[in-house]
Amino acid sequence: MTLDARNIHVTINKHQILRDVSLSIPKGKLIGLIGPNGAGKSTLLRTILGLTEPQSGQILLDGEELSNWTLKERAKKISYAAQGAPVHWPLDVRHIVSLGRIPHMDPWQKINPLDDQLIHQAMIKTDVLHLADRLTTTLSGGERACVMLARAMVAEADYLCADEPIASLDPYHQLQVMDILRSLAKEGHGVLIVLHDLTLAGRYCDELVLMNQGQILANGPPDNVLTAENLDRAYHIKASRWQENGDSFLSPWKISGRPDRKG
Repeated sequence: MTLDARNIHVTINKHQILRDVSLSIPKGKLIGLIGPNGAGKSTLLRTILGLTEPQSGQILLDGEELSNWTLKERAKKISYAAQGAPVHWPLDVRHIVSLGRIPHMDPWQKINPLDDQLIHQAMIKTDVLHLADRLTTTLSGGERACVMLARAMVAEADYLCADEPIASLDPYHQLQVMDILRSLAKEGHGVLIVLHDLTLAGRYCDELVLMNQGQILANGPPDNVLTAENLDRAYHIKASRWQENGDSFLSPWKISGRPDRKG
């Protein structure tokens, strides 16, 4: 079973953001969505989630049109950790994480022991248990990002989508979050994440989708996507590469040109 985007076109304020974009998120895979700023990554993610309406194309959830699923059914199947981890209410961390269980609860139903166990486990995995009684509005950006990932995890959805989940994290927590996301994929979830860190994208992701100017430039295994030609064309950079313990590593090294500015 998969979560699929097929031939997606999105235009916002007369600007074409996505042009004929297709991708598939199978269960058991960690898919990295990469590309320069303004490539359309976040718009594609929001379209897949049903938050942005495409002018044409289809979003299919396990083979059925996304629009045929109720909002509650979608929330059981797809969880989302948004970019920037916005929190507007002075709720404690445990309460924020517990909101991820709402799709599985009836109106006015209280948290049960299974919910409590899942909430506790998610906070341990994301290293926020020690923050359980803190108001979320008092946390740093990195701490909030981990809290929102915990909230997405407790939904136990088949698919998890995250927009730049490591953007505001220190190196330890970046690696920790990537370990968590890879583990979720190995457990059978389909995971789609927007990333700017090409080194971690190449290390952790099963497949990469490289976007440029609203289209998919390349997709497939990391070594097939992160080629010198693709990096030059999409990012206008050259990268340093090396091998260690049988693994291939890549790090952006220098600028190779200037981006084209359109519009």
